[in-house]
Amino acid sequence: MKCLFVMAAGTTAAMAAPVDEELTALVKRYAEAQGTFDLGTLKAVTAESFVEISPVGEVDPREKMLSFYAPEQKRPSPQLKIDEPLVRVFGDSAVVYTRLTYTMGSGETARTFAMRAGYVAQLKDGKWMLVSAQYTGIRPPKTSP
Repeated sequence: MKCLFVMAAGTTAAMAAPVDEELTALVKRYAEAQGTFDLGTLKAVTAESFVEISPVGEVDPREKMLSFYAPEQKRPSPQLKIDEPLVRVFGDSAVVYTRLTYTMGSGETARTFAMRAGYVAQLKDGKWMLVSAQYTGIRPPKTSP
């Protein structure tokens, strides 16, 4: 009986890895689409009920978020690094947390800032879709005097 439980637990962990990877890829696809103003991808990966809490605390429904990334709004985007994914799956819902690090400029004039992003995804008809995103700035480390 103990061997069966260990085997089942191992199978569950192995099955979770592909879902974690799929959800992490979904979040990366969304964040990269924001940077390139790829409206088609943003529409494809967000549910109709999507809501975003912006870094300044504004609540933006999907249509407002999409209007921000309209082709006529396109401007140069900073370089983006996405790391530290943490995925939690709860049946047909999941929460994904990541760190987003943005770098603007290059060389000595480069400026870097980071945010934590939290995403909620829902599995519908066999496809994960984002239903919300929320961003929180990360304070830069204090410099010594």
